[in-house]
Parts: sequence; structure tokens; C-alpha cells
Amino acid sequence: MNNGVNLTRLRDLRYARGPALWINLITLYRTVAFPVLLVLIFTNRWDWFKWLLPLSFFTDSIDGFLSRGYKVTSVLGTRLDSIGDDLTVLAAVIAIVKAHSAFLLQEWVAFAIPLGLFFIQTAYAFRRYGRITSFHTYLAKAAAVLQAGFFCSLFLLPEPWYTWFYIAAVVTTVELVEEIMLTYLLPTWQTNVHGLYWVLRDRRRNEAPPATPFP
Repeated sequence: MNNGVNLTRLRDLRYARGPALWINLITLYRTVAFPVLLVLIFTNRWDWFKWLLPLSFFTDSIDGFLSRGYKVTSVLGTRLDSIGDDLTVLAAVIAIVKAHSAFLLQEWVAFAIPLGLFFIQTAYAFRRYGRITSFHTYLAKAAAVLQAGFFCSLFLLPEPWYTWFYIAAVVTTVELVEEIMLTYLLPTWQTNVHGLYWVLRDRRRNEAPPATPFP
């Protein structure tokens, strides 16, 4: 349900009404908030940053909940969601470099592996599709929750939550490997792909020869 409007570009929002409009505006918030977060980081306003970062992550969960509840789906919303997610994580990483450099140096391997895979996956997606992926797999959703929990806790708690950090790093690494494999397997840009298991299952079904009737 998009109120009769096919939302594919940002300018299409001027024609949207009702849930299709305000749900996409909630999604757009993360992109708009990114430069604000950067200003807070480089002016050392951690008192504001530590609350606005969780707010950005919260909009990621609430817009998905609302879009499913109101059955609002669009190409624009999917793209905005992926861009907003990446920018929010980028802001969190920049903040860690600025405010928690000692932790970053201590755990640089756990940061470097998923970060390197992210750049590989993004470059591969641009080469294959001409844009970033928006698969929204189950693993991606789990990784997003774990990342959000760790990043927010790092600025809200007195000490890093190491157990949560390691779990988030492992799940994110596995999720990025899965996205690279999905990018290889899927010839066209797709969204709302459950995961590698479902893609391979559907491929096997499509390639299976038709059953012959019992003589």
C-alpha cells in the first residue's frame, strides 16, 4: 500500500500521503541525521551524541515495524533504509575512532575483518548492479540489532561490553560473506531476500527436472 504512488526517487515523496509519506520520512531521518552526528563528534558533544545515535538506530527498527504493519513497501524506502543504516554505522565507527581509539587499537582485527568485507561487498555490488545491495536478509537484520546494541552501549556504559562486541563482529562477518555470495548468485538487484539458504533452495527447485508420472 503506497497510496497509489510508485516511490522510486526522493522527489516522489511529494506525491505520497498518509503512512507511505511519514514512514519514508522516518527512514529518511537517519540520512539527514548523519551530518548532525558528525558535527557532534568533531565538536566533542558526546552528551548529545550518545542519545542521538540510539535514536537513529531506533528509527531503523520502528520504520520496519510500521512498514510491515501498514504494508508500505517501495524501492525508495528500501534504498533509503540501506543508505541510512550504512551512514549510521559509519558515524558510530568515526565516533569510536575519535573517542575510543584505545579500544579500537586493542580490537583492530575484529574491526578490520568486517570492515574490509563491507568494502569488498559494496564495490562488488556497484560493479554488478550499479548500486548498493538491499537484500535485508535475516542475518543482516540480526547483525544490525547486535551492532546497534554494541555501538550504543559503548557510549552509554562506562566500559565496553566485550561479549556483545565479539558476537556482533562474528555475526556481521558471516552476514557480509553471505551478501557477497548472494551478489554473485543473483544476476539482478533484489530486495527482501531471506538469505542464502532460500536462494539456493529456490534455485534447486527451478533446476529440478519435472516429475514423470508413475507408469
